[in-house]
Amino acid sequence: MKYLKLLLLIVFFSSCKAQDNALLIRQKLISDLSETPIFPVLTAEINNQISWKEKYTYLDSIEIYTITYLSDGLKINGFLVKPKKKGKYPCVIYNRGGNREFGSLKIGHGAITLGRIAKEGYVVIASQYRGNGGSEGQEEFGGKDVNDITILPEVLKEIEDADTDRIGMYGWSRGGMMTYIALTKTKNIKAAIVGGAVSDNFLTIKDRPEMETNVIEELIPNYYTNKETELKKRSAVQWANKFSKNVPILMLHGNSDWRVKPEQSLHLALKFEENRIPYRLIMFEGEDHGISEHKKEVNEQVIKWLDKYLKNKEPLPNMKYHGR
Repeated sequence: MKYLKLLLLIVFFSSCKAQDNALLIRQKLISDLSETPIFPVLTAEINNQISWKEKYTYLDSIEIYTITYLSDGLKINGFLVKPKKKGKYPCVIYNRGGNREFGSLKIGHGAITLGRIAKEGYVVIASQYRGNGGSEGQEEFGGKDVNDITILPEVLKEIEDADTDRIGMYGWSRGGMMTYIALTKTKNIKAAIVGGAVSDNFLTIKDRPEMETNVIEELIPNYYTNKETELKKRSAVQWANKFSKNVPILMLHGNSDWRVKPEQSLHLALKFEENRIPYRLIMFEGEDHGISEHKKEVNEQVIKWLDKYLKNKEPLPNMKYHGR
């Protein structure tokens, strides 16, 4: 009896310790989308009944959660979307664009942007970044806030359906910049995708001076004291040799993108060439920053890339010069 009590005490304290060490501290299911602002966009009245529009019928097969997790001791908010059916699914870390509340994640992103990936059999997790969406701390536009995404593979370990041996990363615009930086700081990622990605902030402030005065200057600590260094830290074109040759990168860009000029991806692609980093660059003719007119093709390319390297575990491209 004495040994049984001792065993129970050990189990109890071990459980308490595990809970104390947990990174995922809140996970709340959004059980009724009808109570959210996105609902009218997702539905239509058919035979006097409100039903999902055909392209959103997948919503019955996924679960959308708001989450809070710890990063550097800060409480960071985000979203988690996964299939309802139990199983072990590969994972995708989605990195949002924008800054501060511009581009912050809403339930609509969970239902559409993240949901379209989750419905294909993926656990998708996304961060608001520190200082945004009710999160603690202060964002740094690619500074310490990168820790908010490099910690996510550890957060995923606390999610029952997540297969953390198969994690991809997908970022758009500023989220593409975050993806590039994160890829040089973690070895957990098997494949990456970026869209309209910032890869040269020297070009950014040249093409869009207002980005420096309204965003970069305000968010990067001590910016004008260390301007050259801070811009270089956030410009993948400056350190393309740091990328792993084991992580294939899909680059998507519109060649009429005024927010992030297509030269940024073109220049980085040439650096990837020099360093033999596996990549595929797709330029969409006449397209804007969101590649809005080819959205269906973009979504197809994203899923094909994820399926290829995460689900099917296909071999890496042969980057040695070869052939007849």
